[in-house]
Amino acid sequence: MTIVVGYDGTDYSMQALDWAMDEAEHRHAPLLVAHAWHWPYEPGDDLGRDSLRRAAEHVLWHGAECARNCTSGLTVDSDLREGPAAEHLIELSRVADLVVVGSRGRRALVRTMIGSVADRVVTHAHSPVIVVRGAGSVPRRPDPGPIVAAVAGHDHPADDHVLEFAYREASMRGLPLVAAQAWQYPVAWSPGTSLFLPDSLGEEVLGPITEAWRTKYPEVESTHLLEEGPVPDVLTRLSATATLLVVGAARSPGPLGRIGSVTRPVLHRATCPIAVVR
Repeated sequence: MTIVVGYDGTDYSMQALDWAMDEAEHRHAPLLVAHAWHWPYEPGDDLGRDSLRRAAEHVLWHGAECARNCTSGLTVDSDLREGPAAEHLIELSRVADLVVVGSRGRRALVRTMIGSVADRVVTHAHSPVIVVRGAGSVPRRPDPGPIVAAVAGHDHPADDHVLEFAYREASMRGLPLVAAQAWQYPVAWSPGTSLFLPDSLGEEVLGPITEAWRTKYPEVESTHLLEEGPVPDVLTRLSATATLLVVGAARSPGPLGRIGSVTRPVLHRATCPIAVVR
């Protein structure tokens, strides 16, 4: 069991490191701090190449030392490779229980978009991935919000993976869990049509889906929520007060296997860390 975190020295990767340390301590797992460097020019300038490699070694050393100095008894290792950062993390995900990345790296320019490395890792990783948004240390709320599990319903195969991950996180952190599902008015609905949804409907719809996990984790206080609106909009709203949002990694068909139409906008718009599980 290993927690892998991508670290490049930016404030965004520092927040990812902060979350990864916390995750490793909760799971009693070793932490692997990973960094990749790339020589963008033709071979020949060995002096410049060596300088870049030494700079990369220093960045990685700094991240690993931060983790060792900020934790007590946590096993911290480091891994430096030459090549694309995303491919490095994807390869490490084959033997990791979890990969943690920052929402943006050195090259990301648009504040509301996740960076290309995070995007590619989320799409192709073999393990769950947590994307941590923002820069600097993870804010410590005096009253942490719940773990929000995005439930697709209709016997969707991702639901069990999402709920397993979410309930485990809630149990480890001593936080409540909200199992949430979005719904929209029927196409034939018009403002003059009455559509009454009783408050108990959330329990009726989502209760059977979460029953096995509530039994396995009786210590977790869990509630069920049916929220009207497009799925990305609903999950983005819920992320405003959540400690962690857990979604499935539904991917579109085809050789590129891109992240699905629900997960992608949530990754770009959510305001809390997002766990993408598979």
